[in-house]
Amino acid sequence: MSNMQIIPMTGKAFGATVNDVDLKDLSDNDFAILHDAFLNHGFLLFPEQHFAEVESVAFGERFGELEFGGLPMANQQKHRDGTFGEIYDLQSQMMRTNVGNETWHTDSTYKPISSKVAMLSAVVIPDEGGQTELADLRAGYDALDQQTKELISGLSAFHSTNYSQANDIGDFPDTNGEGAYGTVYHGEAYLRPLVKIHPETGRPNLFVGRHAFGIPGLSRAESRALIRSLLEHVVGDDSRVYTNNWAVGDTLLWDNRRILHRARPYDYEKPRYLIGTRVAGDPASELAYYPEDPEAEAGRKALTEELEHLRSETTDRRYGATTATF
Repeated sequence: MSNMQIIPMTGKAFGATVNDVDLKDLSDNDFAILHDAFLNHGFLLFPEQHFAEVESVAFGERFGELEFGGLPMANQQKHRDGTFGEIYDLQSQMMRTNVGNETWHTDSTYKPISSKVAMLSAVVIPDEGGQTELADLRAGYDALDQQTKELISGLSAFHSTNYSQANDIGDFPDTNGEGAYGTVYHGEAYLRPLVKIHPETGRPNLFVGRHAFGIPGLSRAESRALIRSLLEHVVGDDSRVYTNNWAVGDTLLWDNRRILHRARPYDYEKPRYLIGTRVAGDPASELAYYPEDPEAEAGRKALTEELEHLRSETTDRRYGATTATF
């Protein structure tokens, strides 16, 4: 019989720590228990797992088809022999992307099919900083007043990383869909509702983050103000925000359909290596549309117009409305 313990986070509306379990040797029955806990709590923290990349892939695949698996989330390039090279320059697109991820978001809403599950496992961590924070979009929705719920019930927003990088840090990646970042900075924008009905629990939650912009039917000023207010509402209550202070061996698993997350700053000259695995969403619930579909043109138009505004508005942000050259 399993000795697994699932302990809700103290003082939080979401999340749990799971002790006395080995994710590398997990029975189908115990996985079913964990899956129910995952849906109930929104995220699970597993101490002392010490995953390798192949083990991250194997556990991720139990949730469904992977978007990617066992990917080094590091500020250094990993070589084939397992060693790491020099620390990436902060002006590189790799580090610009990492810095951008220090703003609240959900994964892959900027792709045709947004992500279902994300997982990080700590291998090398800095002495200070570098935490991962999570916020509960479901508890945030529940705490809205009825007037706001009615206001947003039929509204949607476009999602794009070209937008979020420009808006948050003044980084303007190429939008030609080529190179290592072509699947991220592709010049498309995907329309998603502000209120998402979770496909497995049936519960509503907010579905906003740094990638969201341009609510059809609202002016640019109204759209920006509404998205900002909803985000600030979600993270404005301590019970809806959890900070994971990484310990080597930790694995953190969260539901991208319900949970916001962000990285926290650290000394970028110090190594940081997490293993990332992301489970693709189910097309029945997570598909917006494909670039070749007729409705995609509205997203491209909205993004082009928004980036024109941001070119002049973000010269004072970290990267000064520039494009990385490497």
